[in-house]
Amino acid sequence: MHILLVGRNTSSTRTLFFFFFFFLLLFLLMKVSCDYGFILNGFNGLKNLSLDGASSITLTGLLQLTDATSNTMGHAFHRTPLCLPPPSKPFSFSTTFVFAIVSRNSDISGHDIAFVMSPTGNLSTAISSQFLGLFNRENNGNSSNHIIAVEIDTIMNSEFRDIDYNHVGVNVNGLVSVDSHTAGYYDDGGSDGGDGSFKNMTRTSGQAIQMWVEFSSEDSKVNITLALIGTPKPSRPLLSTAINFSREIFEKTYVGFSSATGPWLTSHYILGWSFMMDGQAEPLDYAKLLQLPRFGTKRDLRALVTWLPLVLCALLLLAVVAIALIERRRVKFAEILEDWELEYEPHRFAYKELFRATMGFKDKMLLGRGGFGRVYRGVLPSSNAEVAVKRVSHESRPGMKEFVAEIVSIGRLCHRNIVQLLGYCRMKEELFLVYDFMSNSSLDKFLHGHPPKASLDWAQRFQIIKGVASGLLYLHQDWEKIVIHRDIKASNVLLDHEMNGRLGDFGVARLYDHGNDPQTTYIVGHDGLHRAGAGQDREVNHRDRRVRFRSVPSRSRLRKEAGRAGAQRTPAASGGLGAGEVERGVAAGSKGPEIARRRRRGAFGC
Repeated sequence: MHILLVGRNTSSTRTLFFFFFFFLLLFLLMKVSCDYGFILNGFNGLKNLSLDGASSITLTGLLQLTDATSNTMGHAFHRTPLCLPPPSKPFSFSTTFVFAIVSRNSDISGHDIAFVMSPTGNLSTAISSQFLGLFNRENNGNSSNHIIAVEIDTIMNSEFRDIDYNHVGVNVNGLVSVDSHTAGYYDDGGSDGGDGSFKNMTRTSGQAIQMWVEFSSEDSKVNITLALIGTPKPSRPLLSTAINFSREIFEKTYVGFSSATGPWLTSHYILGWSFMMDGQAEPLDYAKLLQLPRFGTKRDLRALVTWLPLVLCALLLLAVVAIALIERRRVKFAEILEDWELEYEPHRFAYKELFRATMGFKDKMLLGRGGFGRVYRGVLPSSNAEVAVKRVSHESRPGMKEFVAEIVSIGRLCHRNIVQLLGYCRMKEELFLVYDFMSNSSLDKFLHGHPPKASLDWAQRFQIIKGVASGLLYLHQDWEKIVIHRDIKASNVLLDHEMNGRLGDFGVARLYDHGNDPQTTYIVGHDGLHRAGAGQDREVNHRDRRVRFRSVPSRSRLRKEAGRAGAQRTPAASGGLGAGEVERGVAAGSKGPEIARRRRRGAFGC
């Protein structure tokens, strides 16, 4: 009997231990499920929220309740419900969140956003617009709803006795607030101090605003406080309202947010959220909260619609003008380069270079003009070398290819008493010849200038004449071909900085091989340069060059009057010096070594 009694006691003990362990485990599970506290500094990758309607998590991690479309609603509830203790036991909760209302109209938004405590996370039977996405016309105001909401309302609806267009209200089971206040805060200090005045807040401005909702069963009051994000929490709450939570909501309650829009395009955002049961909610980390997207206000949109077409038209016009100017410049500097010119390309100047060198062929750079065209002074930008640019019109010339060939050939002439041809440029119907710049201009400026540039003494005059004769000797005998100038006169005798005479302007010269008939060659130049009686078909011989050269010393002698007395008479001074005599004297070197011909290398590789 004793053994059986012990067995019964052992069985009862095991049963009691089993029930004790079961209830302890059940209590722990309920305790785990009812212990409530979290902090969300952003919502990226979060899975413990239940979303419906228009609500979503943006790519940047914002909780967006509505998406700027009209007549929509959205909900977001934490999946784990809040478990309240029995009515006889005290409890408290604290929550804070940062929200923003971004409207495309700066004056109005639609409609509200609310912090909600509800027995269910499914509010699909609600409607949008003024019903906050919480109720509909049938259940609005029913005590069986067991819903408490803290609304942030931007619409004044007389049906629900709203106090203004910008208020915070505490709603129980319906949309008529049991208490409300104009949105704002009391600047009564916080940690920074203040004057205690009330500061109004406009929540449609798109600013991020922080709200605190705190309840304690000791005084059965819920305190609601607002402040701009980043500012200290005011010590004085905006609202302090008595509510019997034990009677109004179930012990198992979901917490979250609801929002709705009417006809106005508005987005409602939650940037961060912290909640704590029976304690103080952890402060949010503002540095981790994400930036809001921005919509232009209605005024901005109107300005954009007004000015954007004008700006685009102006930009289009500027682009067209710029393209036209670029095309005009391209056409202006476009050059003709035919296949036959490729072999002469090393001697060719770009028109743009000559244009810049002569400052656009301005009149102040003009050196002279004649039947051939105009001569301009220029400075090559690539080398800073001074040049003379002869601008020749050739619209009546039949053989440009042959003309350029002759020009290039004459450009190979290299002699100290011949003006060096540096190159050419062909542009549309014009030809540009580039020569060495002669700083003392031409002989006729000294002989026939008005007034004359200076008086030349006999030594200078004789030096000039010998220089011209030396150049002629080179042209007629010493070069690889025979060049007959055919236009030797004072204006074509140019003077360098040392007053040396140089032959220039080969515009009507003839070029032919030694021993060939000169009538078979081309004439270098154009018809506008020919003097009367000197046509292209005229026979050219050595008498022609002698007659032309004889005029230079004759004119030089006639201009010399002051130095005639006492000057030593020479054959040249007496006027009997012919072209042949000068050539023989230069060739023989009878007038001294300084008269001997010399060669120099030029730009044409001679």
